[in-house]
Amino acid sequence: MTSFVSHTTVDCAHAYELFEWWKQLLGYVDVDGDPNLPGHEECMVLDPESGHRILFIEVPEPKSVKNRLHLDLRPRSGSRDDEVERVRSLGGTEVADHRGQHGPGTGWVVMADPEGNEFCILRSQAEVDAGAPVEQ
Repeated sequence: MTSFVSHTTVDCAHAYELFEWWKQLLGYVDVDGDPNLPGHEECMVLDPESGHRILFIEVPEPKSVKNRLHLDLRPRSGSRDDEVERVRSLGGTEVADHRGQHGPGTGWVVMADPEGNEFCILRSQAEVDAGAPVEQ
């Protein structure tokens, strides 16, 4: 017997606000029949292509340490660097820059959402296919 990942859950202080931010970042959509409204303590988004879901749930504790689990995001189009700039324009912040550590055109950038949850921006598939070494 095995299990599968039903959805990814993000603990947060403001579920609706973070849900809206990630929905814009990822191009995810609302789940049919599950209205997400200001003040809701749980809000879920859905990737219309893969079916992946992310649940934002309010908890009383603030984030206090580095994430032990995080999302690695690969741009659907454009480059990693374009996506880093887009994330910044949405209010994301850069935590660490690992570009070029394994040669020109390699690496990733660690970013944080408005509540400090960390995630990585990888190179696009087109950048990977162009021949630079794969991220470590």
